[in-house]
Amino acid sequence: MPDNQTFRRILLKLSGEGLMGEREFGLDPETVDRISQEICDVHADGVQVCLVIGAGNIFRGVSGAAAGIERTSADYMGMLATVINSLAVQSVLEAKGVPTRVQSAIPMTTVCEPYIRRRAVRHMEKGRVVIFAAGTGNPFFTTDTAAALRAAEMNCDALLKGTQVDGVYDADPKVQENAQRFDSLSYDEVISRNLKVMDTSAIALSRENGIPIVVFSIHEAGGLRKVVQGEGTFTRVG
Repeated sequence: MPDNQTFRRILLKLSGEGLMGEREFGLDPETVDRISQEICDVHADGVQVCLVIGAGNIFRGVSGAAAGIERTSADYMGMLATVINSLAVQSVLEAKGVPTRVQSAIPMTTVCEPYIRRRAVRHMEKGRVVIFAAGTGNPFFTTDTAAALRAAEMNCDALLKGTQVDGVYDADPKVQENAQRFDSLSYDEVISRNLKVMDTSAIALSRENGIPIVVFSIHEAGGLRKVVQGEGTFTRVG
């Protein structure tokens, strides 16, 4: 492990939208391959990696509920969509030589393992990447909350959130040119200012367990490795 390594074990939270590339929905093979290579590079440095992947590229529970599907059913549909994304990333990672396991909070043993905390920890200790699918397994909880929960359960050094922009802003930088970017924030500042980093329950869970949240752009080449080494552009919440 390099001398400048900041984190020993990380949870990387990816949005489903981050896997779309320039497409309107679904998976973009080039984008999935590039992000998987970034994970491979960090894994090769000796960092233990686990992931939580959203499903916004396939199905959103909230938008499904708005379209007339009962909210609980819509949320379960969103959880199942995260399994599709998880299996896709697993396949690409293993093609690159990185042993990977998918654990689902909704048991579906034909395609992946059920979520078992001690087994997940053991996988990472053996050098495998673990992808946690199906959120928390419960409706009304986002994959952000699932990421904070799994980061706490895995005793991760940090929760890294790969987003469309290079940190946390006080407004959408794609809409407002003069939006201010923050280098660091406290958990309470994020909640009180209603900054859209993660949902409130995810922030509170991270605060209670002392897990820093690092927000960075997943689209910057080599960005993940830089963040793990404490370099590059990011916002640290904690």
